[in-house]
Amino acid sequence: MNAVTATCLVVAGFSYLYSSDLLSALRVYVAGRLFDGSPPESTSGPMPEPGAQRRSPQGVPYADLQHIVNADGLHLFCRYWEPKGPPRALVYVAHGAGEHCGPYNDIAQKLKELSLLVFAHDHVGHGQSEGDRMNIKDFQVYIRDSLQHIDQMKARHPNLPVFIVGHSMGGAISILTACERPGDFAGVALIAPMVQMNPDSATPFKVFLAKVLNHMLPSLSLGSIESKWVSRDKKQVEAYDADELNFHGGMRVSFGMQLMGAAARIEQQIPSITWPFLLLHGDADKLCDIRGSKMMFDMAPSADKKLKVYEGGYHALHHDLPEVAESVLKEVTSWITERLPATPPQQSS
Repeated sequence: MNAVTATCLVVAGFSYLYSSDLLSALRVYVAGRLFDGSPPESTSGPMPEPGAQRRSPQGVPYADLQHIVNADGLHLFCRYWEPKGPPRALVYVAHGAGEHCGPYNDIAQKLKELSLLVFAHDHVGHGQSEGDRMNIKDFQVYIRDSLQHIDQMKARHPNLPVFIVGHSMGGAISILTACERPGDFAGVALIAPMVQMNPDSATPFKVFLAKVLNHMLPSLSLGSIESKWVSRDKKQVEAYDADELNFHGGMRVSFGMQLMGAAARIEQQIPSITWPFLLLHGDADKLCDIRGSKMMFDMAPSADKKLKVYEGGYHALHHDLPEVAESVLKEVTSWITERLPATPPQQSS
């Protein structure tokens, strides 16, 4: 079977399963690839000239931004919320797909007021960090970078308990990060985490077609995140749409495959999870299936676990209706502070 025939079969299959918009996008992509051989436009921006000053995707020199450099030599923009006095604990925040760590300021500021040192970075390909926009060669890169940042902060502040707060894809990153070093973390707070793919959409046949597409057309866009499902608060949706640091383009087939692989890894790891965790999820979440959180709560053997379901809640509960956002803020902060040692640990000088 040649490439043209195989591609036509894939188009036929997807025309049966998906919307006309997706089919149109696929036809345009296929036409471009088959008839002029041109690859899709890169969303990573121009590569810097040798010896040139490294700049963020927004054009700001990294010399003027707080950042770390990961194992691949990419600059990751960082934020830090440091209390005035000695910190009682470290809290790493992992943001979700297509967004950045800026919108977690409310949670971070509240934790800072409680003498916790909060830190975060924009994942590779997100926000003010380098990398192809919302695309990754291996989901493990997110976990590796998270552990690197955590290790750096632990070296500066030894003997402090470490917590993780993760949302959406950041929830998947948080789970796999904690699973990689289960003895290193005092607890993980998860807000609408991506634990499993929606069983109704990730049927075996659709997964098979996705694998075929990933082999043939990995850069094909499968549509963007629908912001109307982020929050029930219209002002929050408008803010999400207006945020230029968010990625508003389409999710590539290759990225979707990485998410599927991460979900499969999480399902394998759940029976071995013994670290403390908090799950907060809205039952009207259309972006990350609540069944994943329920499965994790039911199957993980941890003796310290809690699941709170918000009736009618959408995906970004920390930016949902004001009363929900306030409740999430209280849940996360109180859950973490309840697990702090009664006597602050002595830090090495």
